[in-house]
Amino acid sequence: MRSVTTTKAEKRAQAKTEYNAFLAVCPSRQLLDRISDKWVVLILCALGGDASERSGASHVPKAMRYSELARLLAGVSQKMLTQTLRALERDGLLTRTVTPTVPVTVTYELTDLGLSLHHLTRGLRQWAQTHMDQVLTSREKHDAGAS
Repeated sequence: MRSVTTTKAEKRAQAKTEYNAFLAVCPSRQLLDRISDKWVVLILCALGGDASERSGASHVPKAMRYSELARLLAGVSQKMLTQTLRALERDGLLTRTVTPTVPVTVTYELTDLGLSLHHLTRGLRQWAQTHMDQVLTSREKHDAGAS
């Protein structure tokens, strides 16, 4: 008689086929909430090397210090940046490396998982930048008709 015990690998495989973001209780919905945040998208793009794109440099992922990220992400509060970086580290999307210098140096870098998501977020950011004029025109038309 075979045991009814399920191994961890079997449970993961079963759960993977059962993820459905349209269901309120699905953990993938929580992940979608996280990765659809503007700060997450911008952090992933920054660590993915997109910030140097205007200078003609290629998209080469790079480690960045907290202060570099804070300067690059105009408008992000210290609290929001810290919370977002911690959440991304917890989700396995980036690594935090502490180097014992004076003062201590802390850098953030995309993991392979984070890099795979970066490829998608880069497309979202580029789409938003490319189509902003069309969206603004559409908003103006809509708002003019609503008054």
